[in-house]
Amino acid sequence: MSTPITTTAASRTLTIATGMAITVTEFGTDTAGTGVLYLHGGAGPRTMLGLAGALAEHAYGIVPTHPGFDGIPRPDRFDSMADLAEAYLDLLDELDLRDVMVIGNSVGGWIASEMALRDNRHRIGAIVLINATGIKAAGEEQVTDVRGMAPAQMSELSFANAAFRPDFAALTDEQRAGMAANQRTLAVYSGGAFTHDPKLRRRLHRISIPALVIWGEADGISPLAYGRDYAAAFGDGHFAPIAEAGHFPQIEQLGATLAAIGDFVETVVKDTVVKDTVVKPA
Repeated sequence: MSTPITTTAASRTLTIATGMAITVTEFGTDTAGTGVLYLHGGAGPRTMLGLAGALAEHAYGIVPTHPGFDGIPRPDRFDSMADLAEAYLDLLDELDLRDVMVIGNSVGGWIASEMALRDNRHRIGAIVLINATGIKAAGEEQVTDVRGMAPAQMSELSFANAAFRPDFAALTDEQRAGMAANQRTLAVYSGGAFTHDPKLRRRLHRISIPALVIWGEADGISPLAYGRDYAAAFGDGHFAPIAEAGHFPQIEQLGATLAAIGDFVETVVKDTVVKDTVVKPA
């Protein structure tokens, strides 16, 4: 897949079946009744905008802001990854999209997994997890609990290339307060274990749609072995390591990330659609 021209984005707020409002940034136009849903992690929706813009020539894209992030209100009792997963399935219903690819980074990958487990209306065609959290791996390597870490320390663990690390000294008081509020919201959604749901991994084999797990090899938060274990837990899991990238390969190595997604679409997702359509039970 070649890197396409970035398409202009527009934001709007949609109301889902429960009456909750969800703010989204849209890339491209829905002309085929399908698209890509991009789910951000604790660093906020801006971490997914570059990837969504790069893929906009190929597919309509939606980047929601999780309620509680970036000043968006979080409703009372809306406080878990399951709540987010169900809300985004309602969003797909509201947009009437099918064969959707859900791409999630960090906790966004956790939400994508929860969505796939709950997708009883078959809205999702494939999922892509990018340095995701959410499981307790079978091996010894687990996600680092970053609660209590200074932002600069978290950034050092997150980016392989120092050039991508934010200059925290240059942030305004308002920006610092916004980052702190996002982290408090993340802690609410993540629950007591913070980095995972102890029961999630054993459920992932029930997901039959294709799942690609992309992993920045130099991630100091979610180690490479953890990513391999995540991929192995799915019924149809695939793994793509990205060199010279940390927790955000879609930022540090956008071209390699696009190539991994493109190969997945061409060799796995399309084949699956063909098989489901053409190969009939005897």
